[in-house]
Formats: sequence, structure tokens, C-alpha cells
Amino acid sequence: MKNRKKSNRPVRADYEQAMQSMDSYIDITLDDIMELSKRAEYFASQRLTESLGVSGIMGQPVISVRPNSRMSEAAHLMVTRRISGLPVIDEANRLAGIITEADFLRALGMPVHQPHHNLWQTLESMFKNFSQHTELESPDDLVSEHMTRDVICAPPDKDVHDIVDLMKRHQVKRVLICNEDDHVVGVVTRSDLVRIFFDRFVSIKK
Repeated sequence: MKNRKKSNRPVRADYEQAMQSMDSYIDITLDDIMELSKRAEYFASQRLTESLGVSGIMGQPVISVRPNSRMSEAAHLMVTRRISGLPVIDEANRLAGIITEADFLRALGMPVHQPHHNLWQTLESMFKNFSQHTELESPDDLVSEHMTRDVICAPPDKDVHDIVDLMKRHQVKRVLICNEDDHVVGVVTRSDLVRIFFDRFVSIKK
């Protein structure tokens, strides 16, 4: 049986919370009613957003590589699957690290985005570097030699606000979702969050 679709329409509790947020219940005018409705819709929207658990928005299954995979294999997966980062899973299926486009570029000796550079400065630097090193080949190093070991993770019981907070604090594009055994069960990317925002925006406009 499918779960009933959640609505962002205000319910009694939202109106009560909106009423409590106003200074007075006495001599309510039309403007007060309109303000009350606006606040109730706000609390309804907030309630719906808070109910968006990680398990309902994360992408799965997650494509991964092993520590002893070659960097060229990881690069091929990124290109063909159109993803920018791969979890690195050990023989016990536990998270060992992550390999990203930035790690791959570093392995090639290419410059990666710097905080003080905008996108165009970064691209200009990359193409300039490439034109001076046309003999570059795909690295045959092991993934374990270039992966990032300090990975930002969250448990499946977190909500969308927790994920946004993690991305902001650590300046990352994705958060891996891991269970208590360090097994990767999903991933939430910035693209997922943008999709959720626009889905909600469209539903509100209807």
C-alpha cells in the first residue's frame, strides 16, 4: 500500500501556531486574517520540509569502487555514469574513502578550483595547463593513493535540514548516507536538494 502524499496545506495545528505567533486574538481585521493565513501556510510548509527524511530523498543504489581499483577505471565510471564522486568501499563493504573529479585532476597534475577563483578562472587555468602537457595519459595509480579518507557522512534518520547544514559547514557537494556498520546505503547531492526545492515550488504554484 502506497503512503498517502503529504500536503503543505495548513492544518489546525498550523493555524494555532500562527495565532500564537501574533500579538492579539482581539479585534481581528481582514489584514489580520490574511496575515494569519500567510503564517499558517509558512508553518505548514516548514512542517512538510522537516518531514523530508534522508531515506526518502537519497539516491540508491550507490555506484562505488574498491581501494585497489585503478584511477582510470574510476574516471571511466564518472564519465559514463555522469557522476562527480565515487565512494570507495573495502572488502568488508565498509566505507574507506571517496574519489572525486578534483582528486582525479590532482592525480593528472591539473589545477583544481581554488576558493579565491571563480569558475572561469579555474577553467582557464586547466586548459592552459593542459596545452602545456599534451602528453598526459590516464593515471594508472590505485584509487587508494588519491582518495579522500575523511568523508562527510550522515545516518539515514537525518532530515534535509541536517544535510544542508553538513554541506554548508564542510563545503561539499554530496553527503554519503551510512548505517551504523559504515555501509553506504545512499547519497544526497546538491542536485537532489535543488530538485526537491523545485518540486515543492511547482506544487505550491499549482
